[in-house]
Amino acid sequence: MDTKHQSNILKWIARTVFASRWLQAPLYFGLIVAQAVYVYHFGVELMHLVQNTKTVSETEIMLVVLGLIDVVMIANLLLMVIVGGYETFVSRLYLEGNPDQPEWLEHVNAGTMKVKLSMSLIGISSIHLLKTFIEAPNLSQQTMMWQVIIHLTFVLSALAMAFTNRLMETKAH
Repeated sequence: MDTKHQSNILKWIARTVFASRWLQAPLYFGLIVAQAVYVYHFGVELMHLVQNTKTVSETEIMLVVLGLIDVVMIANLLLMVIVGGYETFVSRLYLEGNPDQPEWLEHVNAGTMKVKLSMSLIGISSIHLLKTFIEAPNLSQQTMMWQVIIHLTFVLSALAMAFTNRLMETKAH
């Protein structure tokens, strides 16, 4: 096989590999549908809270509100994955000059996204842990212990990712 023919085959393979990033686009659209489900869930829970305000205790209201905060935090996590992942791995969003462009999107890369996602997971885990402590009289010590261990694992993992990301950025510069 001559060199020119081999070069054309290699170029075709490279273009095909690069074009394969578009296979991720339907995944991001699926996450948009999942976010719509969370918006619906938030609305249902909020209406339930408003309709039952007179019949529920302050603790129950607090638990529902924590659940609503949890939904918002998960929606924020989804948004970061959708927007940041699409911009990083699929294609540009062409938001330059748009006043609504998120500030964090200007600095996004795979390492930064991992740290942001892990911090979001810690926030979500913190909400669940707070709900656990509020419901502590109804839960076993073992359940609470495992939730604390899982939360601490998230925290340690996030610290390790942030440290690794910092090392990689330092070496890159």
